Amino acid sequence: MNQPRGTVVIDTERCKGCELCIEACPPDVLVMSTEVNETGYRYPLLQSGCTGCTACRMVCPDQVFEVYRFDARGA
Repeated sequence: MNQPRGTVVIDTERCKGCELCIEACPPDVLVMSTEVNETGYRYPLLQSGCTGCTACRMVCPDQVFEVYRFDARGA
């Protein structure tokens, strides 16, 4: 099994549920929640397999994504 190459932190309370990130995600690791945030919008959840490609961050109009890439050299 491949090791994840990155991850994202999602500010779910700022998300307005547009789902642009879901369509933009090349590894297809974002899914919409069934729950809603404080303003009533569903938000994306991260599944395993993130590559840290930044596609979600680039398309997000609400800037809810912080993308981190793991050091391939290890610690």
